[in-house]
Amino acid sequence: MDFNMMSIITLLIGLVIGAGAVVAITILLGNRASQKAEKLLSDAKKEADKHKRDSLLELKEESFKLKQETEKEIKEKKAEISSSEERLLQREKSLDKREEMLQNRDNLLEQKDNNLSALTKQVQEKEMKMDELLKEEMEKLEMIAKFSKEKAHDLIMKRVESDMEVEIAEFIKEKEAEAKLEVDNKAKSYLVNAMERYSNDVTSIQTVSTISLPNDEMKGRLIGREGRNIRTIEAVTGVDLIIDDTPEAIVISSFDPYRREIAKQTIETLIKDGRIHPTRIEEIYDKTCKDMNSRVMEIGRNAVYELGLSKIDPELVNYIGKLNFRTSYGQNALQHSIEVANLSGLLAAEVGENVSLAKRAGLLHDIGKSIDFEVEGSHVEIGVDIAKKFKEDEVVINSIASHHGDTEQTSVISCLVQIADTLSAARPGARNDSMENYIKRLENLENIGNSFDGVDKSYAMQAGREIRVIVKPEEVDDLSSFKIARKIKEKIESEMQYPGTIKITVIRETRAQEEAK
Repeated sequence: MDFNMMSIITLLIGLVIGAGAVVAITILLGNRASQKAEKLLSDAKKEADKHKRDSLLELKEESFKLKQETEKEIKEKKAEISSSEERLLQREKSLDKREEMLQNRDNLLEQKDNNLSALTKQVQEKEMKMDELLKEEMEKLEMIAKFSKEKAHDLIMKRVESDMEVEIAEFIKEKEAEAKLEVDNKAKSYLVNAMERYSNDVTSIQTVSTISLPNDEMKGRLIGREGRNIRTIEAVTGVDLIIDDTPEAIVISSFDPYRREIAKQTIETLIKDGRIHPTRIEEIYDKTCKDMNSRVMEIGRNAVYELGLSKIDPELVNYIGKLNFRTSYGQNALQHSIEVANLSGLLAAEVGENVSLAKRAGLLHDIGKSIDFEVEGSHVEIGVDIAKKFKEDEVVINSIASHHGDTEQTSVISCLVQIADTLSAARPGARNDSMENYIKRLENLENIGNSFDGVDKSYAMQAGREIRVIVKPEEVDDLSSFKIARKIKEKIESEMQYPGTIKITVIRETRAQEEAK
C-alpha cells in the first residue's frame, strides 16, 4: 500500500517536473522565434525601402523621357500646323483670283447676251418687214397674172407629176430588177446551202393499214358468231375493218392514223393471244391505249432530242408525239415539223439568227394539228393557244400565227419558218393534193389575172406555179405592164393559199400584118 502511494506520488512529481520542462522549453523557443521574426521584418523593411528607391528612380527617368518625347511631338505638330496654314493661305489667294476671273467672265457673257438680244430683235424686225414685202409682191403678182397661188401650185404639181411619171416608173423598174437579181441570188444561195445540208426521204402516209394473218381461218374468228367480234372491234376502235378475198390479210381503213394504229396493235395482239371475243377485245383495246400514250411520249422525246432542244413541258412533248399520227395531204405531220425545224435552223444559221429558237418555232408551227380533231378551231388558232399556255417565246407564237399568212410577221425567224414550211410541203411527192383543189386553184389564178383592165387573156401553167397574162397593147404600155404584174402578185398573196411560189409573167406585143396581093 505504501509502495503504491509512493509510486503515485513519484508519478505526479514526474509529471509536474515534465510539464515545467515543457513550459520552459516552449518559452525559450518562443523567444527565439520572436527574435527571428523581428529580424525577418527588419530585413524585409530594408528590402522594401531599397525597391522603393529604385522604383522612384525608374519613374523619374521614364517621366523625363516621356516629357522629352511629348515636347518633340508638340514641336512637330506645330510645324505641320504652320505648313497647313501656309497652304490654306495660298489656296485662299488662288480662290480669290479664280472668283475674280469668273466675275469678269460673267460680266462679259452678260454683255454678249445683251448684244445678242439686240441683234435678235433687229433680225425679227427685218424678217417681219421681209414677210410684208413678200406678201405685197405676191399680191401684185397675182393681180398681174390673174392667177392665185394655190392654182399655180396645183398646176405646177400636175405638170411635174406628168413629166416625172415616166422617169419614176423607169427608176422603179430598174431598182426592182436590181433588187430582184440580188435577192434571188442570195435567197438561192441560202436555200441551196440549207437543202444540201439537210435531205430526207419523202414518204406518203396512206389511209389504210394491212395486217397479215397466220391463216384464213383467223378471218372467221375475227368476224365472230353473227359478226359480233368485227362489230365490237369497229365500235371500240372507230375504224373500218375490211375482210375480203385477199388471202391471209385484212385491211384497216381510217383517216385518223392514231385510231388506225391503235386498232392495228389491238388486232395483232388478239391474233397472238388467240382469245377473240367482245370482252377480250375491250380489255386489249384499253391496254393498247395506255401503251400508245407511253409510245407517244417516247416519240415526242425522240423528236425533241433529235433537234437538240431543251426545257419543253412534258405535256407539250405529248402533243409533239401525237403529230406522228396526223397527216396533211398524206404527209406525216411530225416528220414535216421536224423537217421544217431543221430547215429553219439551217436558214437561221445562214442569216445569223438564233438557231435553237428557229428550230423550236419550226417544230411547233403545226402543233395545233395534234388536237385539231378534239378542239374546235383552225390548227393555227389552236397552236397559238397551246404556245401561250406553255409560255413559249413571242417569236415562236408569231411563227405559229403567221406561217400561213394569217398574221403579220414580226421577226426574221417567222419568215424563215414560213419559207421552210413551204419548202417541206411543196417539194414533189411530199403531199397528195386532190384534183378538185388543183383545178380550183388554177381557176382562181386565171380569174385574178383577168380581173384587171387591159388584160386580154390569162393562162395558168406549170401546174399552177406560173400565170401568163397577155395584155392589149393599144391599152397598156410597157411601163403599165410592170404595174399590172405587181398588182396581180399582191392580189394572189392576199387572196390565195398555195404551196411554193407562183411566177407572174405579163406579155405585151404588137404585131403589124399586111397581105400582098
